[in-house]
Amino acid sequence: MNSFDLIKSKIFYFNKEEDMSNFKRILAFWAFREYKTVFTNGCFDILHPGHVDYLSKAADLGKKLIVGLNTDSSVKNLKGDKRPVNNENDRALMLASLKFVDAVILFNENTPYDLIKIISPNILVKGSDYKPEEIAGYDIVKDLGGDIITIDLVEGYSTTLFIEKLKKL
Repeated sequence: MNSFDLIKSKIFYFNKEEDMSNFKRILAFWAFREYKTVFTNGCFDILHPGHVDYLSKAADLGKKLIVGLNTDSSVKNLKGDKRPVNNENDRALMLASLKFVDAVILFNENTPYDLIKIISPNILVKGSDYKPEEIAGYDIVKDLGGDIITIDLVEGYSTTLFIEKLKKL
């Protein structure tokens, strides 16, 4: 197996039964090993240093970082018809190539609530632009005795800012 195949093996699709079956086996192994799992999610349309900072800080909170990634149709619902800039497979590949990301799961809904129910992470993470109680899955993780943590975002970095900059070129 080459490096590219190893990267692709970290990508799962929430709506594919086989993928979720494989991922549930991975989750069971991590639970057996008592690995603290961290979950976060987003569109990650144009991967930038702000994303990398955020994801690396999230990874530092536990042993395994799982990233829920909005599919193309989900991004369109959330951000409008001109988004995403990069398709879901490219975005997933970029995220999975980060050493500290252990799994990327594409989901089609606007929020990863149903995915969080399946994963039952120890820690749920979002940017500090969210109040913990507003984060999808807050109730699930709280009921399991887990933590909900917000991480400060790096100022000056956002996909929207990058798109606006590019439009001016």
